[in-house]
Amino acid sequence: LSFFSDGVFAVLITVLVLELRPPESPTFTALMALWPTCLSYAVSYLFIAIVWTNHHYLLRYAREATARLLWFNFAHLFSISLLPLSTAWMAVSELAPQPVAFYAAVFFLVNATYVALIWDLIDRTPGTTIAPGMRRIMWIRALTTLCGFALAAVVALKHPLAGLGICICCLIVYLKPEPP
Repeated sequence: LSFFSDGVFAVLITVLVLELRPPESPTFTALMALWPTCLSYAVSYLFIAIVWTNHHYLLRYAREATARLLWFNFAHLFSISLLPLSTAWMAVSELAPQPVAFYAAVFFLVNATYVALIWDLIDRTPGTTIAPGMRRIMWIRALTTLCGFALAAVVALKHPLAGLGICICCLIVYLKPEPP
């Protein structure tokens, strides 16, 4: 399960980088004009890295690949596979409201499927393996960021940079997969 998922993450990073195009003229001004693309790529790359790290953290609790775990994992990978599309749309639109809102909605979907993985892998693991306090912190973090991504999608419709900023703040919470 982990090896297959690793392959999907690697392909997504590759697809993401293939969307990058050099500036049309050989000047720093032309390069600086691509700042929305560079920002979109950087945030998406960070997002994939964080999701991948957290995915590995969760999968270490898997004792067996149940049908439910496989389907939750496929849903998670599907939601992540939407990231190159949303990144490219956001970049070419130069951070227009609807593409940024869609981008945040993809983050919401990825986090929602992560919540399903938490439910399957953490809540179904005996209490002796994962302390109740750690479970509670994981749930609070997951549900808080889920609300944060939903808020980002709504805010982005009026203030796209603020919506993107909320997404980035939610990502920071997951830089370390282990709960604090």
